[in-house]
Amino acid sequence: MHIPDGFLDAKMWISTSVLGAMAVGHAMRKSKLELEPRQVPQIALIGAFIFAAQMINFPVMGATSGHFLGGALAAMLFGPWIGIILMSCVLIVQALIFQDGGITVLGANILCNAVIGSWAGHLLWRAGADRLRGKWQAGLAFIAGWMSLVLAALGVALLLALSGTVSWPVAFGGMFFWHGIIGIGEGVITALVFFYLKERKWLVDGRAPHISGVSIQPGGEAR
Repeated sequence: MHIPDGFLDAKMWISTSVLGAMAVGHAMRKSKLELEPRQVPQIALIGAFIFAAQMINFPVMGATSGHFLGGALAAMLFGPWIGIILMSCVLIVQALIFQDGGITVLGANILCNAVIGSWAGHLLWRAGADRLRGKWQAGLAFIAGWMSLVLAALGVALLLALSGTVSWPVAFGGMFFWHGIIGIGEGVITALVFFYLKERKWLVDGRAPHISGVSIQPGGEAR
């Protein structure tokens, strides 16, 4: 749900630009402590998938749009800090090259899509991933994907309402309704990709290799 230029007033886009830059800077510092060299190809692969999936947009309200987010998936695999950086890179490229989302509101889009999307999915996933297996873990992945998209959309609705672009009841109703529907697809894709990677032995016990401490070799075997 990219916000276009002109949809936020000056105080809102300036403040969110500062907060967005601070969030990305902090995530970069934190990710240096967590990032392992062997994760880089994995992060690039998931980033490319999220970028391609986000290019399919659905009109929601005015010039705003809904689409697959991917924040929950990224955070589930690599943690929220790397998830924020990955999502921010996707948003920056989309804004600068494809004009998908405004330049002045890039900080706002980062806060909603990258920060809220990644942390919402991460917190829900970590709350039950260790205690669930099989279809129950898939169900949790679905809920994490759905919730991350809906909460990110409500973040956009709040910023639009605070800027006076649209009233809160209208923003909340429109964004929640449409993204609640789109979120079903988000949850399904998140769960399917999760299980695909697990079947390919890219995940061990429902966790990405960097979390479990198990090294996954190119042939797909755990060492």
